[in-house]
Amino acid sequence: MGGGARELAGYLAALGGWVAALAAAALPQWRQSSYAGDAIITAVGLHEGLWMSCAAQSTGQVQCRLHDSLLSLDVHIQTSRALMVISLLLGFFGIIVSVVGMKCTKVGEEDPITKSRIAVAGGVLFILCGLCTLAAVSLYATQVTYEFFSASTPINARYEFGSALFVGWGAASLTVLGGSLLCCSCPAKERQGQQYYRQSQPSTAREYV
Repeated sequence: MGGGARELAGYLAALGGWVAALAAAALPQWRQSSYAGDAIITAVGLHEGLWMSCAAQSTGQVQCRLHDSLLSLDVHIQTSRALMVISLLLGFFGIIVSVVGMKCTKVGEEDPITKSRIAVAGGVLFILCGLCTLAAVSLYATQVTYEFFSASTPINARYEFGSALFVGWGAASLTVLGGSLLCCSCPAKERQGQQYYRQSQPSTAREYV
């Protein structure tokens, strides 16, 4: 795969991962009611996310309510919120920086080495975006798992993984993969080629000797 095609594939993968991370952050299905074991199946299913909690009735009606207070939220929710916001900001800047540094764009064509470095910087931003998304989703999933197996949690108050967690894991994988492909634009080979070309040229002093 050529350098330009590799950059384009990495950019598209990272862009898809960022969009998926945005969707995961907005979805309220980070955890959902569990009906495992002796739990009583009710007509109302509960879903909770980073920003709101929803109740879905058997008739198909869904009622959602935003979390009342930021300071009253659990620590893992606040931390996951902060990580997802940082992740989305890093991904947004990565989108802009990568467009400037990609070989298929016209910006900065007169300096290909600097252009490649900009593409690498965009790839690093995408990798950091994916790592923040992975940390946020994994932290939330760890807390859900702990509460599920905790003996102090009532059976009917247990939650399982929601669909947003799996979307977040997929988003993290895509952004890290895309950022890694963009980082392959490192201009080290180009610098080595220029050094080899300069060394292979005869000096003017040797010609006069």
